[in-house]
Amino acid sequence: MAKKKKSDVTVEEKLRALYDLQLIDSRLDEIRNTRGELPLEVQDLEDEIVGLEKKNEKTSDEIKTLEHDINVKKEDIKQSESLIKKYTKQQDNVRNNREFEALSKEIEYQELEIQLSEKRIREFKAKIEHKNESLAKIGEKLDSYKEHLAHKKSELDKIVEETQKEEETLKAKAEEFSENIEPRLLKAYNKIRASVKNGLAVVPVERGASAGSYFTIPPQRQMEIALRKKIISDEHSGRILVDGELAAEEKEKMSGIIHG
Repeated sequence: MAKKKKSDVTVEEKLRALYDLQLIDSRLDEIRNTRGELPLEVQDLEDEIVGLEKKNEKTSDEIKTLEHDINVKKEDIKQSESLIKKYTKQQDNVRNNREFEALSKEIEYQELEIQLSEKRIREFKAKIEHKNESLAKIGEKLDSYKEHLAHKKSELDKIVEETQKEEETLKAKAEEFSENIEPRLLKAYNKIRASVKNGLAVVPVERGASAGSYFTIPPQRQMEIALRKKIISDEHSGRILVDGELAAEEKEKMSGIIHG
């Protein structure tokens, strides 16, 4: 049997196709909702771990820099001590007081340089101690977050595993059903779905109002919806409306496809 062109499809067939797609998407939403906040929690933990690892790396690099600075200062001290020995020895061979005083000033200067280098070394060591404490705290946090992440991932993987087959089947069905809906209508459907909290873009009329709404639909409008001659949207929510009978028929028809 030849496949109908989208332009030859009746309004009723379009409404049925849209509602069928809604039923599939609603089941997909249910499956995703069983995961609750777990995907977000996993993502947040992964982001926290990346941030802590960067902080850990940065702190480790800072410690290495400080250790390098300490070694530089130790070399400076050795150099100053070497110069003091040299100047002290030279004092034994001076010809006058002026030369002796000049060497004494050089020795004094080098002694001050040693004191300054020692002070800097103490400061660097204090900073290293502080940063090592930070590293220990970061390490503890990392271990805790990684353990928590492993637990959350395991929880999520278990839920995903239980529903993965059904989800993949439904996704394929949604794609298949989408192909039978004209692009303009499909675009409108997806836009409505994205804008409403519960993802319901096509809803039946129940007790004189669109499902989930308290706004009564005028009888004349209800009659037009029941005739299935044009696509009618709820003026309050923007959702596409179908009559209760059509909805019941499609739910029964789709039950085997969705849960089978």
